[in-house]
Amino acid sequence: MKSVAIRSTMGVTKALADLQRVRILMLLRPGELCVCQIIEVLELAPSTISKHLSILSAAGLVDSRKQGRWMYYHLPEGAAGGFVRPVLKWVGEALKHDEMIEQDAKRLRAVVACDPGSLCRRQREREEEN
Repeated sequence: MKSVAIRSTMGVTKALADLQRVRILMLLRPGELCVCQIIEVLELAPSTISKHLSILSAAGLVDSRKQGRWMYYHLPEGAAGGFVRPVLKWVGEALKHDEMIEQDAKRLRAVVACDPGSLCRRQREREEEN
């Protein structure tokens, strides 16, 4: 029988074994983001982002809150983040000069300047075109 610690560790390592999930974690370092902001930066389908966020959440790597029709994600805080904080610090240090992570951070600065409502409308229009 696996211990709780082993299951938690396996969940975290499995969640980190995907490029897009690591990119999402790096986007969340400065603070909370709406799902539509993550979609806009990574340019992935909403269903794909949702699946990645679900896996990160199950591993305890992100927390979420709903406000109206918006869903926001952030890195865990307080005692909840105690287990994953060292992991997130290690990933952040390992990738601090990575070109893709730097590009994502640059795109994020432009995206957070936009109204989430307009981002969602633009994303819906793109979905309808495809």
